[in-house]
Amino acid sequence: QVQLVESGGGLVQPGGSLRLSCAASGSIFSLNTMGWYRQAPGKQRELVARITSGGNTVYADSVKGRVTISRDNAKNTLYLQMNSLKPEDTAVYYCNYASIYWGQGTQVTVSS
Repeated sequence: QVQLVESGGGLVQPGGSLRLSCAASGSIFSLNTMGWYRQAPGKQRELVARITSGGNTVYADSVKGRVTISRDNAKNTLYLQMNSLKPEDTAVYYCNYASIYWGQGTQVTVSS
């Protein structure tokens, strides 16, 4: 069993920045791909970015150039640096481990 705890969400004005963190704990037998997903009201959950244990990254087209995913393997922590935020980035952001485990989510609201 793996536990994921997200933090760092909040209310930010358009153009602002936020840094999300996801701390993983539990039965992490080996490093695996981790990712950030988001779900806006009335929409399906979608991939924002993911990163392999070796550091290879994939980004959604909607966030390319504005978002950076990173991980600290020693701390079992995943990060998402989000810049130039837009109102359409408003959603609950979820951390994922190995395509199996999910965190509880953290709300990001971009509004003036």
